[in-house]
Amino acid sequence: MAILSIQSHVVYGYAGNTAAVFPMQRLGREVWAINTVEFSNHTGYGSWKGKVLGGELAEELIEGLQERDALGNCEAVLSGYMGDAGVGKAIRTAVEKVRLASPRALYCCDPVMGDIGRGFYVKPDIPEIFKNELVPLADIVTPNRFELEALTDIKIIDNDNARKAIDILHSKGPGVVLVTSYSSDGKNIGMIASDRGNVYSITTPELPIGTMAGSGDITTSIFLSRYLETGDIKRTLELCAASVFGILEKSWQAFNSLEEKPKLMELKIIASQKELDSPTNYFEAKKL
Repeated sequence: MAILSIQSHVVYGYAGNTAAVFPMQRLGREVWAINTVEFSNHTGYGSWKGKVLGGELAEELIEGLQERDALGNCEAVLSGYMGDAGVGKAIRTAVEKVRLASPRALYCCDPVMGDIGRGFYVKPDIPEIFKNELVPLADIVTPNRFELEALTDIKIIDNDNARKAIDILHSKGPGVVLVTSYSSDGKNIGMIASDRGNVYSITTPELPIGTMAGSGDITTSIFLSRYLETGDIKRTLELCAASVFGILEKSWQAFNSLEEKPKLMELKIIASQKELDSPTNYFEAKKL
């Protein structure tokens, strides 16, 4: 069984499929990657080369998989950053075709739109596509705090607000909600996961790395892989948090060891790959 991952791709550094594919493979998943953009590097650098590949190519590739009778072997569809609205249509098409061929397959939607401090960094029509079309189609949705507010029109100032916003997302369709980049005390960084019946929070020390490209993509890929493996929201959250913290910590240590610092810190996924299947740390998820 395989995961169909429809996301952006960068040649240098880690973002989108570049950040998501290897972690899923390391955790034992077969991955079919469809790239929605092909950039030299992520846009946080301020300049890049390459282009948006668009929805037509994505739909053509999905049609090719269908012609191979491959979609029946798909256990999940994962989507992330969209370069334009046409990719949203391609994602819907992929989910519909996969569900016809593999009825138990899950759709995990990472509604990549923006972040606290940066605001929205997608085209103006993308948030509404996530809000009205893709989130209601999803089984799992993984917004960060900024995206949770954008999807629900609720200002997240404490756990009560977060739970209200999560309930709104559940009411739209997704059975599992993972909120990333969540902090209630300003000292630790955490996540909240809910499967309607249970809500858990988890925190890890907040490293001084700021916003690192690809961290949300790798988080979603690990969470999806572990959820397919365990089916248990608490265990999935604990495994995901441990792996993500381990990779971020080792990436931060590698950056600090350099005498001449590059412009931006990049994930060190390959160097820290053992953190994916055998994380060094353990953090306990607590029921809210």
